[in-house]
Amino acid sequence: MNIILLIFSIFASVIWFIVLILPWRPWLHGETLEPEFEGDYDLSDVTVLIPARNEADVIAVTLQGLAKQGRGLKVLLVDDASDDGTAAVAKQVGVGDLSIINSQSLPDGWSGKLWALEQGAREVQTAWTLLLDADILLSPGMVASLLAKAKNDNRQLVSIMACLRMESFWEKLLMPAFIYFFKLLYPFRLANSDTPYVAAAAGGCILLKTNVIAQIGGFSTIRGAIIDDCNLARQVKKRGNRIWIGLSHSVVSMRCYDRLEPIWEMVARSAFTQLSYSVGLLMLCTLMIASLFVMPVLGIAWGADQTLVWSLVAYASLIICYWPTLRYYRMNGAWALLLPVIACFYLAMTWTSAFRFWQGVRSQWKNRVYSVK
Repeated sequence: MNIILLIFSIFASVIWFIVLILPWRPWLHGETLEPEFEGDYDLSDVTVLIPARNEADVIAVTLQGLAKQGRGLKVLLVDDASDDGTAAVAKQVGVGDLSIINSQSLPDGWSGKLWALEQGAREVQTAWTLLLDADILLSPGMVASLLAKAKNDNRQLVSIMACLRMESFWEKLLMPAFIYFFKLLYPFRLANSDTPYVAAAAGGCILLKTNVIAQIGGFSTIRGAIIDDCNLARQVKKRGNRIWIGLSHSVVSMRCYDRLEPIWEMVARSAFTQLSYSVGLLMLCTLMIASLFVMPVLGIAWGADQTLVWSLVAYASLIICYWPTLRYYRMNGAWALLLPVIACFYLAMTWTSAFRFWQGVRSQWKNRVYSVK
């Protein structure tokens, strides 16, 4: 038993050391964007496109945040068959240039969000389109900062990974890790480079040139995608455009995940999709999590001599890698000690996603089920 733990602890230590010294530093947070200052910005060349399905509890705050961004900003809300009065709440907010479209019936082969975006994009007349989820609150000046970033750096797509709510126990345990694992899968520095092999975006907040939407063939190009944001970034980048993704404390998700179940559902809806529905990749993912996160803990608990030393090195390395994420979100660093447990939770969510796929459900969200064709 000790020799097995020794082998795995050495393997984990080597892998974590490689992650730490990778030139693109996926565990650090150098790609950030914040508003420089509040001001009376001219945003007349931007249309905010919001797909909304049963968002009556958050849409007012989202629209109020947009009202503070600057003058001339156009807002287009696509009501995706809401039955909670989302459109009525939006109208009561009193945002200046707000238009509301009632979504048509969902065609076969489309996800609800992408169909809503497709209908809205047809109405956009401005040079820039900001795709914004209905639960995202922008601090004053954020739209202007996104626009300046795109223009100054010659980027045709600029995206921000929203600051997720981290108040309840389950949010504190799992949400920082959600962003941490996303950055390991899609290193921001590589996504922001000219390499064609890595492209990423965060669907909650994406600013892109309107003509690029037409260039890629509209949202019909990715109409059935479950992970629509990264697929959109891939379509944009492969046509020679430049993209940028970063973090911000000024793009905030108001979505509440105060229980484990909604977090589980959020991850399970797309986790197996992330693995391309591959059993081989699922097994590899399981092996890697067991090797990198679980075995070091077992080695500390039951290992001796060299096994204990290597296990401690591996455990310390994974904590070092996770620490910057907790620091960025102003979280207690002690949460890093639970990263092996957190990784097991995410692995279980991934297996849930796989079991659902094998049962004929590709994804389910907002009372919609997308079946395996």
